[in-house]
Amino acid sequence: MENIERALGAFADFMWGPQLVVLLVGGGLFFMIHSRLRQFLYLKHAVDLLLGRHDSSDADGDISHFRALATALAGTIGLGNITSVALAISLGGPGAVFWMWVTAIVGTSTKFYTASLAVMYRGRDDAGKLQGGPMYVIREALGRQWMPLAGLFAVAGMFGTLPVFQINQTVQILRDVVAIPAGWASADDHFGFDLLMGLLLSAGLFAIIIGRIQRIAAWTSRLVPVMVLFWFVITAWLLLLHAAEIPATFALIFRDAFSGEAAAGGAIGAVILIGVQRGVFSNEAGLGTESLAHGAAKTSEPVREGLVAMLGPIIDTLIVCTCTALAILVTGVWREDAVGVTLTSLAYEQVFPGYGSWLVLLMVVTLGTTTVLTYSYYGGKCMAFLFGTKREKYYVWAYAALITVGAVASLEAVVSLFDGAYATMAIPTMLSTLILAPKVKTAAKDYFSRYDGGEIKQSGQ
Repeated sequence: MENIERALGAFADFMWGPQLVVLLVGGGLFFMIHSRLRQFLYLKHAVDLLLGRHDSSDADGDISHFRALATALAGTIGLGNITSVALAISLGGPGAVFWMWVTAIVGTSTKFYTASLAVMYRGRDDAGKLQGGPMYVIREALGRQWMPLAGLFAVAGMFGTLPVFQINQTVQILRDVVAIPAGWASADDHFGFDLLMGLLLSAGLFAIIIGRIQRIAAWTSRLVPVMVLFWFVITAWLLLLHAAEIPATFALIFRDAFSGEAAAGGAIGAVILIGVQRGVFSNEAGLGTESLAHGAAKTSEPVREGLVAMLGPIIDTLIVCTCTALAILVTGVWREDAVGVTLTSLAYEQVFPGYGSWLVLLMVVTLGTTTVLTYSYYGGKCMAFLFGTKREKYYVWAYAALITVGAVASLEAVVSLFDGAYATMAIPTMLSTLILAPKVKTAAKDYFSRYDGGEIKQSGQ
Protein backbone atom coordinates (compact mmCIF):
# COMPACT_ATOMS: atom_id res chain seq x y z
CA MET A 1 0.00 0.00 0.00
CA GLU A 2 2.84 2.41 0.81
CA ASN A 3 4.38 1.79 -2.61
CA ILE A 4 1.05 2.57 -4.29
CA GLU A 5 0.70 5.79 -2.30
CA ARG A 6 4.23 6.86 -3.22
CA ALA A 7 3.66 6.08 -6.90
CA LEU A 8 0.38 7.99 -7.00
CA GLY A 9 1.96 10.90 -5.13
CA ALA A 10 4.86 11.06 -7.58
CA PHE A 11 2.45 10.98 -10.53
CA ALA A 12 0.35 13.83 -9.07
CA ASP A 13 3.43 15.93 -8.30
CA PHE A 14 4.75 15.45 -11.81
CA MET A 15 1.46 16.39 -13.46
CA TRP A 16 0.86 19.38 -11.20
CA GLY A 17 3.98 21.28 -12.15
CA PRO A 18 4.12 25.04 -12.81
CA GLN A 19 3.30 24.42 -16.46
CA LEU A 20 -0.18 23.19 -15.56
CA VAL A 21 -0.83 26.21 -13.34
CA VAL A 22 0.13 28.42 -16.28
CA LEU A 23 -2.18 26.43 -18.58
CA LEU A 24 -5.21 26.69 -16.27
CA VAL A 25 -4.84 30.18 -14.83
CA GLY A 26 -3.08 31.63 -17.87
CA GLY A 27 -5.63 30.02 -20.16
CA GLY A 28 -8.48 31.48 -18.13
CA LEU A 29 -6.88 34.93 -18.31
CA PHE A 30 -6.56 34.53 -22.07
CA PHE A 31 -10.27 33.72 -22.37
CA MET A 32 -11.13 36.80 -20.29
CA ILE A 33 -9.03 39.04 -22.55
CA HIS A 34 -10.09 37.27 -25.76
CA SER A 35 -13.79 37.74 -24.96
CA ARG A 36 -13.23 41.30 -23.72
CA LEU A 37 -15.38 40.27 -20.72
CA ARG A 38 -18.50 40.79 -22.82
CA GLN A 39 -20.26 37.70 -21.44
CA PHE A 40 -20.25 39.23 -17.95
CA LEU A 41 -22.71 41.87 -19.18
CA TYR A 42 -25.27 39.10 -19.65
CA LEU A 43 -25.27 37.53 -16.20
CA LYS A 44 -28.92 38.51 -15.70
CA HIS A 45 -29.76 36.77 -18.97
CA ALA A 46 -27.89 33.71 -17.67
CA VAL A 47 -30.04 33.70 -14.53
CA ASP A 48 -33.18 34.11 -16.66
CA LEU A 49 -32.20 31.04 -18.66
CA LEU A 50 -31.50 29.13 -15.48
CA LEU A 51 -34.90 29.99 -14.02
CA GLY A 52 -36.81 28.39 -16.85
CA ARG A 53 -36.57 30.70 -19.84
CA HIS A 54 -34.95 28.00 -21.93
CA ASP A 55 -35.27 26.47 -25.36
CA SER A 56 -38.38 24.81 -26.62
CA SER A 57 -38.91 21.13 -25.87
CA ASP A 58 -38.00 20.07 -29.41
CA ALA A 59 -34.41 21.36 -29.11
CA ASP A 60 -31.59 18.80 -29.19
CA GLY A 61 -30.44 17.50 -25.82
CA ASP A 62 -31.72 15.53 -22.84
CA ILE A 63 -32.15 17.98 -19.94
CA SER A 64 -32.98 21.63 -19.23
CA HIS A 65 -30.49 24.44 -18.57
CA PHE A 66 -31.33 24.24 -14.87
CA ARG A 67 -30.83 20.50 -14.64
CA ALA A 68 -27.61 20.72 -16.65
CA LEU A 69 -26.19 23.29 -14.21
CA ALA A 70 -27.54 21.36 -11.21
CA THR A 71 -25.87 18.19 -12.49
CA ALA A 72 -22.60 20.04 -13.11
CA LEU A 73 -22.80 21.69 -9.69
CA ALA A 74 -23.45 18.31 -8.08
CA GLY A 75 -19.99 17.40 -9.34
CA THR A 76 -18.46 20.61 -7.98
CA ILE A 77 -20.57 21.69 -5.00
CA GLY A 78 -19.81 18.65 -2.97
CA LEU A 79 -16.88 17.54 -0.92
CA GLY A 80 -14.70 19.86 -2.98
CA ASN A 81 -16.35 22.73 -1.13
CA ILE A 82 -15.98 21.13 2.29
CA THR A 83 -12.93 18.90 2.16
CA SER A 84 -10.86 20.65 -0.51
CA VAL A 85 -11.06 23.96 1.31
CA ALA A 86 -9.90 22.30 4.52
CA LEU A 87 -7.07 20.54 2.67
CA ALA A 88 -6.02 23.79 1.00
CA ILE A 89 -5.83 25.62 4.33
CA SER A 90 -4.10 22.81 6.24
CA LEU A 91 -1.49 22.32 3.49
CA GLY A 92 -1.13 25.81 2.04
CA GLY A 93 -2.29 28.05 4.86
CA PRO A 94 -4.98 30.75 4.66
CA GLY A 95 -3.33 32.28 1.59
CA ALA A 96 -4.34 29.27 -0.49
CA VAL A 97 -7.94 30.52 -0.32
CA PHE A 98 -6.96 33.63 -2.30
CA TRP A 99 -5.58 31.50 -5.11
CA MET A 100 -8.76 29.42 -5.07
CA TRP A 101 -10.62 32.69 -5.70
CA VAL A 102 -8.29 33.55 -8.59
CA THR A 103 -8.92 30.14 -10.12
CA ALA A 104 -12.68 30.69 -9.83
CA ILE A 105 -12.62 34.18 -11.32
CA VAL A 106 -10.69 33.15 -14.42
CA GLY A 107 -12.64 29.89 -14.42
CA THR A 108 -15.89 31.70 -15.23
CA SER A 109 -14.52 32.61 -18.65
CA THR A 110 -13.04 29.14 -19.11
CA LYS A 111 -16.43 27.55 -18.46
CA PHE A 112 -18.13 29.98 -20.84
CA TYR A 113 -15.84 28.76 -23.61
CA THR A 114 -15.82 25.04 -22.77
CA ALA A 115 -19.59 24.74 -22.26
CA SER A 116 -20.33 26.71 -25.44
CA LEU A 117 -18.09 24.35 -27.38
CA ALA A 118 -19.72 21.32 -25.75
CA VAL A 119 -23.04 22.27 -27.39
CA MET A 120 -21.54 23.73 -30.56
CA TYR A 121 -19.68 20.51 -31.39
CA ARG A 122 -21.88 17.75 -30.11
CA GLY A 123 -21.34 14.40 -31.79
CA ARG A 124 -23.07 11.05 -32.19
CA ASP A 125 -21.98 7.99 -30.24
CA ASP A 126 -22.01 4.52 -31.81
CA ALA A 127 -25.70 4.19 -30.96
CA GLY A 128 -26.53 7.39 -32.84
CA LYS A 129 -27.31 9.41 -29.70
CA LEU A 130 -26.17 13.04 -29.52
CA GLN A 131 -23.43 13.58 -26.91
CA GLY A 132 -21.31 16.47 -25.63
CA GLY A 133 -17.96 16.77 -23.91
CA PRO A 134 -14.32 17.55 -24.69
CA MET A 135 -13.71 14.28 -26.51
CA TYR A 136 -16.59 14.96 -28.91
CA VAL A 137 -15.49 18.60 -29.33
CA ILE A 138 -12.02 17.41 -30.32
CA ARG A 139 -13.35 14.76 -32.69
CA GLU A 140 -15.99 16.93 -34.37
CA ALA A 141 -14.10 20.24 -34.51
CA LEU A 142 -10.45 19.25 -34.89
CA GLY A 143 -10.72 16.04 -36.87
CA ARG A 144 -9.49 12.47 -36.63
CA GLN A 145 -5.83 13.47 -36.43
CA TRP A 146 -6.55 14.86 -32.96
CA MET A 147 -8.21 11.66 -31.72
CA PRO A 148 -5.28 10.72 -29.42
CA LEU A 149 -6.03 13.92 -27.48
CA ALA A 150 -9.70 12.96 -27.25
CA GLY A 151 -8.71 9.49 -26.09
CA LEU A 152 -6.41 10.96 -23.43
CA PHE A 153 -9.29 12.94 -21.97
CA ALA A 154 -11.61 9.93 -21.97
CA VAL A 155 -9.06 7.67 -20.23
CA ALA A 156 -8.26 10.29 -17.61
CA GLY A 157 -11.99 11.01 -17.21
CA MET A 158 -12.70 7.38 -16.38
CA PHE A 159 -10.22 7.56 -13.49
CA GLY A 160 -10.72 11.15 -12.42
CA THR A 161 -14.45 10.61 -11.91
CA LEU A 162 -14.18 7.47 -9.80
CA PRO A 163 -16.16 7.70 -6.54
CA VAL A 164 -13.36 6.84 -4.11
CA PHE A 165 -12.67 10.35 -2.75
CA GLN A 166 -16.31 11.29 -2.11
CA ILE A 167 -17.12 7.96 -0.50
CA ASN A 168 -13.89 8.00 1.52
CA GLN A 169 -14.76 11.34 3.10
CA THR A 170 -18.45 10.48 3.53
CA VAL A 171 -17.57 7.33 5.44
CA GLN A 172 -14.92 9.22 7.44
CA ILE A 173 -17.44 11.68 8.85
CA LEU A 174 -19.99 8.93 9.44
CA ARG A 175 -17.33 7.13 11.43
CA ASP A 176 -16.28 10.23 13.40
CA VAL A 177 -19.78 11.48 14.18
CA VAL A 178 -21.80 8.28 14.47
CA ALA A 179 -19.78 5.06 14.75
CA ILE A 180 -17.02 6.00 17.19
CA PRO A 181 -19.29 7.80 19.72
CA ALA A 182 -21.74 4.87 19.55
CA GLY A 183 -18.96 2.33 20.11
CA TRP A 184 -19.42 0.67 16.73
CA ALA A 185 -15.84 1.47 15.72
CA SER A 186 -12.68 3.01 17.15
CA ALA A 187 -10.00 5.30 15.79
CA ASP A 188 -7.69 2.30 15.43
CA ASP A 189 -10.19 -0.37 14.40
CA HIS A 190 -12.80 0.79 11.91
CA PHE A 191 -12.33 -1.40 8.84
CA GLY A 192 -15.52 -3.39 9.48
CA PHE A 193 -17.67 -0.29 9.80
CA ASP A 194 -16.10 1.33 6.72
CA LEU A 195 -16.69 -1.82 4.67
CA LEU A 196 -20.33 -2.07 5.76
CA MET A 197 -20.98 1.58 4.88
CA GLY A 198 -19.31 1.09 1.53
CA LEU A 199 -21.55 -1.86 0.70
CA LEU A 200 -24.72 -0.01 1.72
CA LEU A 201 -23.81 3.13 -0.23
CA SER A 202 -22.86 1.03 -3.25
CA ALA A 203 -26.24 -0.70 -3.31
CA GLY A 204 -28.26 2.48 -2.77
CA LEU A 205 -26.46 4.63 -5.34
CA PHE A 206 -26.42 1.88 -7.96
CA ALA A 207 -30.23 1.98 -8.06
CA ILE A 208 -30.07 5.64 -9.14
CA ILE A 209 -27.04 5.35 -11.42
CA ILE A 210 -28.71 2.79 -13.70
CA GLY A 211 -31.42 5.39 -14.41
CA ARG A 212 -28.92 7.38 -16.51
CA ILE A 213 -28.76 11.17 -16.88
CA GLN A 214 -32.51 11.85 -16.59
CA ARG A 215 -32.77 10.20 -13.18
CA ILE A 216 -29.44 11.60 -11.99
CA ALA A 217 -30.45 15.12 -13.07
CA ALA A 218 -33.82 14.77 -11.37
CA TRP A 219 -32.15 13.92 -8.04
CA THR A 220 -29.42 16.55 -8.25
CA SER A 221 -31.81 19.34 -9.32
CA ARG A 222 -33.81 18.74 -6.14
CA LEU A 223 -31.01 18.21 -3.64
CA VAL A 224 -28.26 20.63 -4.72
CA PRO A 225 -30.21 23.92 -4.40
CA VAL A 226 -31.59 22.90 -1.00
CA MET A 227 -28.18 21.94 0.37
CA VAL A 228 -26.51 25.12 -0.94
CA LEU A 229 -29.14 27.19 0.87
CA PHE A 230 -28.75 25.05 4.00
CA TRP A 231 -24.95 25.48 4.01
CA PHE A 232 -25.26 29.19 3.45
CA VAL A 233 -27.70 29.61 6.36
CA ILE A 234 -25.70 27.69 8.97
CA THR A 235 -22.44 29.33 7.86
CA ALA A 236 -24.03 32.78 7.95
CA TRP A 237 -25.04 32.11 11.55
CA LEU A 238 -21.51 30.93 12.40
CA LEU A 239 -19.98 34.01 10.83
CA LEU A 240 -22.46 36.30 12.55
CA LEU A 241 -21.23 34.96 15.91
CA HIS A 242 -17.63 35.66 14.80
CA ALA A 243 -18.29 38.90 12.93
CA ALA A 244 -15.50 40.73 14.77
CA GLU A 245 -12.90 38.29 13.40
CA ILE A 246 -13.96 38.51 9.74
CA PRO A 247 -11.95 41.65 8.73
CA ALA A 248 -8.78 40.23 10.29
CA THR A 249 -9.44 36.91 8.57
CA PHE A 250 -9.64 38.51 5.13
CA ALA A 251 -6.45 40.43 5.90
CA LEU A 252 -4.78 37.13 6.88
CA ILE A 253 -5.86 35.51 3.59
CA PHE A 254 -4.47 38.35 1.46
CA ARG A 255 -1.27 38.67 3.48
CA ASP A 256 -0.49 34.97 3.47
CA ALA A 257 -1.31 34.64 -0.24
CA PHE A 258 1.87 36.58 -1.04
CA SER A 259 4.08 35.51 1.86
CA GLY A 260 3.48 31.79 2.19
CA GLU A 261 4.29 31.94 5.90
CA ALA A 262 1.65 29.38 6.86
CA ALA A 263 2.33 26.97 3.99
CA ALA A 264 4.27 23.77 4.29
CA GLY A 265 7.86 24.85 3.74
CA GLY A 266 6.92 28.51 3.85
CA ALA A 267 7.14 28.90 0.06
CA ILE A 268 4.87 31.21 -1.91
CA GLY A 269 4.99 28.74 -4.80
CA ALA A 270 3.49 26.07 -2.56
CA VAL A 271 0.63 28.38 -1.60
CA ILE A 272 -0.20 29.15 -5.24
CA LEU A 273 0.05 25.52 -6.34
CA ILE A 274 -2.12 24.21 -3.52
CA GLY A 275 -4.68 26.98 -3.99
CA VAL A 276 -4.97 26.34 -7.72
CA GLN A 277 -5.15 22.57 -7.19
CA ARG A 278 -7.94 22.82 -4.66
CA GLY A 279 -9.67 25.56 -6.64
CA VAL A 280 -9.77 23.38 -9.74
CA PHE A 281 -11.00 20.44 -7.68
CA SER A 282 -13.74 22.72 -6.33
CA ASN A 283 -15.08 24.26 -9.56
CA GLU A 284 -13.55 21.98 -12.24
CA ALA A 285 -12.96 24.92 -14.61
CA GLY A 286 -10.64 23.78 -17.37
CA LEU A 287 -11.06 20.08 -16.65
CA GLY A 288 -13.88 19.54 -19.10
CA THR A 289 -16.07 17.44 -16.82
CA GLU A 290 -18.72 20.16 -16.62
CA SER A 291 -18.95 20.07 -20.42
CA LEU A 292 -20.20 16.50 -20.20
CA ALA A 293 -23.27 17.75 -18.29
CA HIS A 294 -23.77 21.03 -20.15
CA GLY A 295 -23.43 19.19 -23.46
CA ALA A 296 -26.65 17.33 -22.60
CA ALA A 297 -28.71 20.54 -22.27
CA LYS A 298 -31.75 21.10 -24.46
CA THR A 299 -30.68 24.12 -26.49
CA SER A 300 -30.05 25.18 -30.04
CA GLU A 301 -27.91 28.12 -28.93
CA PRO A 302 -24.44 27.07 -27.65
CA VAL A 303 -23.74 30.49 -26.13
CA ARG A 304 -26.75 30.14 -23.82
CA GLU A 305 -25.22 27.10 -22.19
CA GLY A 306 -21.91 28.92 -21.91
CA LEU A 307 -23.66 31.72 -20.00
CA VAL A 308 -25.35 29.25 -17.66
CA ALA A 309 -22.07 27.40 -17.07
CA MET A 310 -20.40 30.68 -16.03
CA LEU A 311 -22.54 30.71 -12.91
CA GLY A 312 -20.90 27.51 -11.65
CA PRO A 313 -17.59 28.91 -10.31
CA ILE A 314 -19.41 31.91 -8.85
CA ILE A 315 -21.74 29.68 -6.84
CA ASP A 316 -19.43 26.87 -5.82
CA THR A 317 -16.10 28.62 -5.19
CA LEU A 318 -16.72 32.33 -4.67
CA ILE A 319 -19.77 31.69 -2.45
CA VAL A 320 -19.83 28.17 -1.00
CA CYS A 321 -16.06 27.63 -0.70
CA THR A 322 -15.60 31.08 0.82
CA CYS A 323 -18.23 30.27 3.43
CA THR A 324 -16.38 27.09 4.39
CA ALA A 325 -12.98 28.80 4.42
CA LEU A 326 -14.16 31.64 6.65
CA ALA A 327 -15.79 29.16 9.03
CA ILE A 328 -12.52 27.26 9.42
CA LEU A 329 -10.41 30.41 9.80
CA VAL A 330 -12.56 32.55 12.12
CA THR A 331 -13.00 29.67 14.57
CA GLY A 332 -9.24 29.04 14.61
CA VAL A 333 -9.56 25.29 14.05
CA TRP A 334 -7.22 25.48 11.05
CA ARG A 335 -4.35 25.28 13.51
CA GLU A 336 -5.63 21.93 14.83
CA ASP A 337 -4.01 18.63 13.91
CA ALA A 338 -6.84 17.47 11.64
CA VAL A 339 -7.30 17.10 7.91
CA GLY A 340 -10.10 16.96 5.38
CA VAL A 341 -13.71 16.87 6.42
CA THR A 342 -12.78 16.38 10.08
CA LEU A 343 -11.31 19.91 10.16
CA THR A 344 -14.52 21.40 8.76
CA SER A 345 -16.56 19.42 11.27
CA LEU A 346 -14.49 20.85 14.15
CA ALA A 347 -15.33 24.41 13.08
CA TYR A 348 -19.08 23.87 13.14
CA GLU A 349 -18.97 21.77 16.30
CA GLN A 350 -17.26 24.67 18.06
CA VAL A 351 -20.13 27.02 17.24
CA PHE A 352 -22.94 24.47 17.45
CA PRO A 353 -21.75 22.18 20.25
CA GLY A 354 -23.40 18.80 20.29
CA TYR A 355 -24.89 18.99 16.81
CA GLY A 356 -22.49 21.00 14.63
CA SER A 357 -20.80 17.87 13.36
CA TRP A 358 -24.24 16.43 12.56
CA LEU A 359 -24.97 19.47 10.38
CA VAL A 360 -21.75 18.87 8.47
CA LEU A 361 -22.61 15.17 8.30
CA LEU A 362 -25.93 15.97 6.61
CA MET A 363 -24.19 18.21 4.09
CA VAL A 364 -21.41 15.72 3.36
CA VAL A 365 -23.64 12.69 2.93
CA THR A 366 -26.06 14.54 0.64
CA LEU A 367 -23.51 16.33 -1.53
CA GLY A 368 -21.04 13.47 -1.46
CA THR A 369 -23.66 11.13 -2.90
CA THR A 370 -24.90 13.62 -5.52
CA THR A 371 -21.31 14.09 -6.66
CA VAL A 372 -20.93 10.33 -6.99
CA LEU A 373 -24.09 10.21 -9.10
CA THR A 374 -22.82 12.93 -11.42
CA TYR A 375 -19.38 11.36 -11.71
CA SER A 376 -20.90 8.02 -12.65
CA TYR A 377 -22.49 9.75 -15.64
CA TYR A 378 -19.22 11.45 -16.59
CA GLY A 379 -17.18 8.27 -16.37
CA GLY A 380 -19.79 6.27 -18.24
CA LYS A 381 -19.71 8.71 -21.15
CA CYS A 382 -15.92 8.44 -21.28
CA MET A 383 -16.17 4.65 -21.26
CA ALA A 384 -18.76 4.69 -24.05
CA PHE A 385 -16.60 6.98 -26.18
CA LEU A 386 -13.63 4.64 -25.91
CA PHE A 387 -15.27 1.22 -26.00
CA GLY A 388 -18.83 1.73 -27.25
CA THR A 389 -22.18 2.22 -25.58
CA LYS A 390 -22.82 -1.53 -25.24
CA ARG A 391 -19.83 -1.82 -22.90
CA GLU A 392 -20.82 1.18 -20.79
CA LYS A 393 -22.79 -1.13 -18.48
CA TYR A 394 -19.54 -2.74 -17.33
CA TYR A 395 -18.30 0.64 -16.13
CA VAL A 396 -21.48 1.11 -14.09
CA TRP A 397 -20.94 -2.23 -12.35
CA ALA A 398 -17.26 -1.50 -11.72
CA TYR A 399 -18.18 1.98 -10.48
CA ALA A 400 -20.59 0.53 -7.93
CA ALA A 401 -17.88 -1.86 -6.73
CA LEU A 402 -15.38 0.98 -6.36
CA ILE A 403 -17.78 2.80 -4.06
CA THR A 404 -16.99 0.06 -1.55
CA VAL A 405 -13.25 0.36 -2.27
CA GLY A 406 -13.41 4.10 -1.61
CA ALA A 407 -14.84 3.49 1.83
CA VAL A 408 -11.70 1.66 2.99
CA ALA A 409 -8.99 3.41 0.93
CA SER A 410 -6.47 5.84 2.45
CA LEU A 411 -7.06 9.59 1.98
CA GLU A 412 -3.49 10.20 0.76
CA ALA A 413 -3.72 7.68 -2.07
CA VAL A 414 -7.18 8.90 -3.07
CA VAL A 415 -6.17 12.58 -3.23
CA SER A 416 -3.09 11.75 -5.33
CA LEU A 417 -5.16 9.67 -7.76
CA PHE A 418 -7.61 12.52 -8.27
CA ASP A 419 -4.94 15.20 -8.60
CA GLY A 420 -3.07 13.22 -11.24
CA ALA A 421 -6.17 12.33 -13.25
CA TYR A 422 -7.55 15.87 -13.02
CA ALA A 423 -4.32 17.34 -14.29
CA THR A 424 -4.33 14.92 -17.21
CA MET A 425 -7.92 15.84 -18.12
CA ALA A 426 -7.04 19.53 -18.17
CA ILE A 427 -4.42 19.16 -20.91
CA PRO A 428 -6.70 18.10 -23.82
CA THR A 429 -9.56 20.30 -22.58
CA MET A 430 -7.53 23.51 -22.39
CA LEU A 431 -5.51 22.90 -25.55
CA SER A 432 -8.59 22.23 -27.68
CA THR A 433 -10.46 25.19 -26.16
CA LEU A 434 -7.56 27.54 -26.85
CA ILE A 435 -7.45 26.38 -30.46
CA LEU A 436 -11.22 26.78 -30.90
CA ALA A 437 -11.57 30.04 -28.94
CA PRO A 438 -12.19 32.12 -32.12
CA LYS A 439 -15.23 29.93 -32.89
CA VAL A 440 -16.76 30.77 -29.51
CA LYS A 441 -16.02 34.47 -29.90
CA THR A 442 -17.73 34.55 -33.30
CA ALA A 443 -20.78 32.68 -31.99
CA ALA A 444 -20.98 34.94 -28.94
CA LYS A 445 -20.78 38.10 -31.03
CA ASP A 446 -23.61 36.84 -33.23
CA TYR A 447 -25.79 35.73 -30.30
CA PHE A 448 -25.34 38.91 -28.25
CA SER A 449 -26.04 41.06 -31.30
CA ARG A 450 -29.29 39.21 -31.96
CA TYR A 451 -30.24 39.36 -28.28
CA ASP A 452 -29.53 43.09 -28.01
CA GLY A 453 -31.42 43.70 -31.23
CA GLY A 454 -34.54 41.99 -29.90
CA GLU A 455 -34.36 39.05 -32.29
CA ILE A 456 -34.11 36.66 -29.35
CA LYS A 457 -36.85 36.83 -26.75
CA GLN A 458 -35.88 36.53 -23.09
CA SER A 459 -38.10 33.52 -22.80
CA GLY A 460 -35.79 31.75 -25.21
CA GLN A 461 -38.71 30.57 -27.33
